[in-house]
Amino acid sequence: MVSGVDYDFPPFRPPSEAGSILLRATRGCPWNRCAFCVMYKGMRFSRRPVEEIKRDIMVAMSIFGPRPTMFIGDSNSLVMKTEELVEVLRFARKVFPGLRRVTSYARAKTILHKPLDDLVALREAGLTRLHVGLETGDDQLLKYMCKGATAGEMVEAGRKAVEAGFELTEYVILGLGGKDGWKRHASETAKALNRINPTFIRVRTLVPIPGTPLYEKVASGEFKASSPLEVLKETRLLIEELNVSSWFLSDHVSNYLPVNGKLPDEKEDLLNFLDIHIDILESNPELGRGLLQPEHLRQRL
Repeated sequence: MVSGVDYDFPPFRPPSEAGSILLRATRGCPWNRCAFCVMYKGMRFSRRPVEEIKRDIMVAMSIFGPRPTMFIGDSNSLVMKTEELVEVLRFARKVFPGLRRVTSYARAKTILHKPLDDLVALREAGLTRLHVGLETGDDQLLKYMCKGATAGEMVEAGRKAVEAGFELTEYVILGLGGKDGWKRHASETAKALNRINPTFIRVRTLVPIPGTPLYEKVASGEFKASSPLEVLKETRLLIEELNVSSWFLSDHVSNYLPVNGKLPDEKEDLLNFLDIHIDILESNPELGRGLLQPEHLRQRL
């Protein structure tokens, strides 16, 4: 409550938006079926009225002050009518004239359904970056995890976002292929990312969460989770097969190691860093595990 007015905070945001103004344009997730995801569960999806969002923009100044970045939630703001989101973006830039970056989550299918002219209009109105969950480039795995899009659609959407002028973050979930599919997951994901060439590749490492379908598959033995060593080998294979000019970032508590660098310039440095830890894990598992993110911290999602 600020000055007697309720402010509708988005419940989730990317770690990279920790210092941003947080604005809620929609509530929940219009898809909300991914087998690994617990976000927005029990929440009915809805679009907020433009006037309600504009009211929050005014209140946001007293909460956040004149910051240079803004994140618009919830999970897929692009489902709003283009003209309405353009109105919100223009109003936000009027109230916060110092904004340099405005970002939002977006779903690949939604990007595909938007005409390119609409995406360009959103970019010109001030939306600068989209966060998209690729997760994997493996079609079998995308279907198994109920992502609701094929690898081809993910690639087409990513390329369309880049063509419209957006900075693009593509998220990848390390370990999503499990013990049986990590090599295919890494190779097919690299193929998809090579075709997109996003601005950022941000990785998260799978943590099966109670209440999700994937957690039940792990509990039943249907899905065999990768070991830390297998995740590092998967990460190495992914980076080795990438041919992009992207930032590779491990900016999440779930990841075992801080594998961060600019591709292709720092590719060999990243591979060498991983090789060192892989060698230690193989020769001295106890010492190697001590160099990785502790499990009790990885579970704090």
